[in-house]
Amino acid sequence: MAAIKHVFFDLDHTLWDFEKNSDLTFKKIFLKHDIKTDLIGFLKIYKPLNIEYWKLYREEKINKEELRYQRLKTAFDAINYEISDDLIDILAIDYIECLPDYNHLFEGTFEILEYLKGKYKLHIITNGFEEIQTKKMESSRILDYFSTLVTSESVGVKKPNPKVFNYALEKANAQSNNSIMIGDSIEADIEGALSVGMKAIHVNFEKEKVNNVNFNTITSLLDLKQYL
Repeated sequence: MAAIKHVFFDLDHTLWDFEKNSDLTFKKIFLKHDIKTDLIGFLKIYKPLNIEYWKLYREEKINKEELRYQRLKTAFDAINYEISDDLIDILAIDYIECLPDYNHLFEGTFEILEYLKGKYKLHIITNGFEEIQTKKMESSRILDYFSTLVTSESVGVKKPNPKVFNYALEKANAQSNNSIMIGDSIEADIEGALSVGMKAIHVNFEKEKVNNVNFNTITSLLDLKQYL
């Protein structure tokens, strides 16, 4: 890792605790709109559906509007909750607007960013929506640690498309051989970065079994000190 000068992070599920913040957002908007269903039961159905729809979005099979609507529509249908399309659209908008209001980060985020900031240039590459990623970082007080922020929407394609990583490298004035990507998604973050010649470290908070010799895996952000 001696040649590394630039460290690129994913945001959601890597630094910013998406699941916790998302759960709190749903609690808020369900109360606001008087959605009378068990939130825990809804989220149990919604979360795997959200992963499926994000995969379709990442693969360019659905657009942003379809993602926002269909993940909610399908979840409500699965629990047999009657709700109008208009209210689903309102919930979809409120969810996006309220999500950055919550700012929970994974344990060790500030400590590792403080550790890294004096040694490397730090950057973000995210598939998250353009209009809220900066707000998330501002709310959680991590924006100032990063020199550049690249969203997939600003590039026009999504990770793991090499165009996203090449665009981010160019914007950061970095080279693939002096850069490393840190993220939770093997497909989007790790394989995408490796495809353009970057190094990569997989963030595996759930300690799932991973069989790969092309990258290192950590289960805590502070484990990065072993490599950087």
